[in-house]
Amino acid sequence: MTILWALRREIMLELADFRVLTFDCYGTLIDWETGIWEALQPILAQYRVRITAEQALELYGTLEAAAEHGPYRPYRVLLRTVLEGFGTHLGFVPSEADLQHFAGSVGDWPAFPDSAPALQALHTRYQLAIISNIDDDLFAGSAQRLQVPFDWVITAQQVQSYKPAPTHFYMALERIGQPPHRVLHVAQSLYHDIAPAQSLGWHTVWVNRRQAKPGAGATPPAQATPDLEVPDLQSLAVLAGVL
Repeated sequence: MTILWALRREIMLELADFRVLTFDCYGTLIDWETGIWEALQPILAQYRVRITAEQALELYGTLEAAAEHGPYRPYRVLLRTVLEGFGTHLGFVPSEADLQHFAGSVGDWPAFPDSAPALQALHTRYQLAIISNIDDDLFAGSAQRLQVPFDWVITAQQVQSYKPAPTHFYMALERIGQPPHRVLHVAQSLYHDIAPAQSLGWHTVWVNRRQAKPGAGATPPAQATPDLEVPDLQSLAVLAGVL
């Protein structure tokens, strides 16, 4: 008990050194895997495609990562490309209605139940920022589900590139005006967030939302060692002493 208490106290003291928490949004705060599958499943069903949710999410991760390379395109366009890729791999041609539905589905993706209360609690101690691979208008819809005013929002639309490219992180430091050792990046994706943030000298927290599931889900697998791993956002708020 004494050892566990000492470890918890050490983590709290480390967290107290930070001034700003930056967050990936989709997969970390918004349950994008549920949202992706709920948007995909009816489309696949109408074309009689047999695939499990986990198989679909892994294919999504592969297709999305490929679509994010090359010249920047808005995330709505990228989602259309991903659905077309599903068709190519699984033997169907999505209709224009299918493409429009999937491209606009982000606003329907739910927040994790702990996201809003944990963010509200964390905001009593830290300034908060979003660093996300998304369009501004799509994030605006998701922000309503998170119920907290972010101090900064940095999107792919603003930086004209997608993580794991480092541009998001450069712009975040420029806008936030704090040195990297005062900023802590919190994210679910090792590929999009933890690995690139660490390569730039940032401290990171891995919110391992998939800890009870096999595979990497909707993000490509990657190797990275975060400074701290938690199963959800509520656990981070507890360790920070705000819940």
